[in-house]
Amino acid sequence: MTINDIQDEIIEEFSSLDDWMDKYQLLIDLGNEQEPLAEQYKTERNLIDGCQSRVWLQADYTDGRLFFTAESDALIVKGIVALLIRVLSGHTPQEILDADLYFIEQIGLKDHLSPTRSNGLLAMVKQIKAYALAYQAKMNH
Repeated sequence: MTINDIQDEIIEEFSSLDDWMDKYQLLIDLGNEQEPLAEQYKTERNLIDGCQSRVWLQADYTDGRLFFTAESDALIVKGIVALLIRVLSGHTPQEILDADLYFIEQIGLKDHLSPTRSNGLLAMVKQIKAYALAYQAKMNH
């Protein structure tokens, strides 16, 4: 599945819910369904700057693709991270760098997050793209 296929799937899941309380609940459920991050990855190095809550992001590079695992101590943030990982994990660095994450706006996240959470979301995307850039640079050397 392409990044856009996955985004479209997420947009569909969220569009079936009219109420923002239900959408938040879906985010929380998605966060809770995530595999917990192994303790050894909960390091300062994996903490994302710019998030009000603590978010750890681990990137692993296998067979030309990047795989992400993450965890947060905040339920909704954990759900947002789960969505980002669902969309971007398992793709090549180039695909991740080229990705236009339109689902964030389409499901209304942009309008329904507090400014601090929005900043956190941007910080997470930036960090994922930074990993992609780093691994791409490694590949080209």
